[in-house]
Amino acid sequence: MRQHHYHTTVEWTGNEGTGTSAYAAYGRNHTIQAAGKPVIPGSSDPSFRGDKTRYNPEELLVASLSSCHMLWYLHLCAVAGIVVTSYIDHAEGVMTETAEGSGQFRQVILKPIVTIADPTLAGSALALHEEAHQYCFIARSCNFPVTHEPELRIEAQ
Repeated sequence: MRQHHYHTTVEWTGNEGTGTSAYAAYGRNHTIQAAGKPVIPGSSDPSFRGDKTRYNPEELLVASLSSCHMLWYLHLCAVAGIVVTSYIDHAEGVMTETAEGSGQFRQVILKPIVTIADPTLAGSALALHEEAHQYCFIARSCNFPVTHEPELRIEAQ
């Protein structure tokens, strides 16, 4: 088995002068970085005093699942000779917060809209979503259901 290692740097940038002297005294802003890549501006969800203009960890988790599924799906289509000309996913995640403030994701639903060139391969194209799900590293690591509701379109000739 091969191991892969991933390194990121998360730096809190929300010290508004008094650090964490009180719950409302500090910002939730932070940056997420990896060597040689653009900085991702992060914060907490606005429900938790975060900046709505920045990505929050929950959005990044949903995006990671969506991206991983897409990359596997495109790979499997290429291997199967299915020409994908467009792919967009409007993924949704559901997190439940408990009374004491903790919580967890209950589900993520991927909703990819895929356009292919050959209408005779529609059945195979739809079936490959299940195979992509089985390969997705991120989905295989989650303790909640990750499902998919794909929509298939045929490119206009």
